[in-house]
Amino acid sequence: MKVKQVVNLHKGSTFFVVLGLMFAYQNFTLGPWVYLALHGTYGFLWLLKDRLYPDKQWEEEISLGMAIFGFMVVNLYWIAPFLLISRGVVPPLPLVAVAIGLNIFGVFLHYVSDAQKYYTLKYHSGLITEGLFARCRNTNYLGEILIYSAFALLTQHWLPWLILAGFIGLLFFPNMQKKEKSLSRYPEFAEYQSQSGLLFPRLFGSSTVKESDLGRNRVS
Repeated sequence: MKVKQVVNLHKGSTFFVVLGLMFAYQNFTLGPWVYLALHGTYGFLWLLKDRLYPDKQWEEEISLGMAIFGFMVVNLYWIAPFLLISRGVVPPLPLVAVAIGLNIFGVFLHYVSDAQKYYTLKYHSGLITEGLFARCRNTNYLGEILIYSAFALLTQHWLPWLILAGFIGLLFFPNMQKKEKSLSRYPEFAEYQSQSGLLFPRLFGSSTVKESDLGRNRVS
């Protein structure tokens, strides 16, 4: 079994889990509907992304036991809709607006940067130092953090924030460090590193990619 199958099962099931919770608790207020639209759509877009431009890291083969454990771990993300729906929380409209904005911005960063990485790697090799990676070396992770921050906001509970912090500390950050180690083999990485942020964009400083370098050193 591949890691992607576990992740895809979780992502594809989220819409139906949230909808099931709404029926189980007979909660069809604004918050659950907004949550269903945001998290459910995010899961379906993930499946579409995997179909169009899959990520190599999810192709790793794992045992059935690891697959079951992994599925249980990622399902921690379902605690957020459970808390929102079971508690009957009604998020204020300004908070709903902020959550929707965060989610849209996060989806854009996450899926567009993954597309840039996939299609650049398909035709070139080296560092990606332009586009969404010009100022930030992990734009996709930043996008994912914004997405789950939007879900946590809607829930109005501390536990989804703790779960997100756990994923950042135990999964996202180690993967970013692993990527840093891999990219350090390129001679131009030191300059790129000085001009870009690990997770948040470095907004000041000259661009790493010169006009004469376009078409080269673009892959990470």
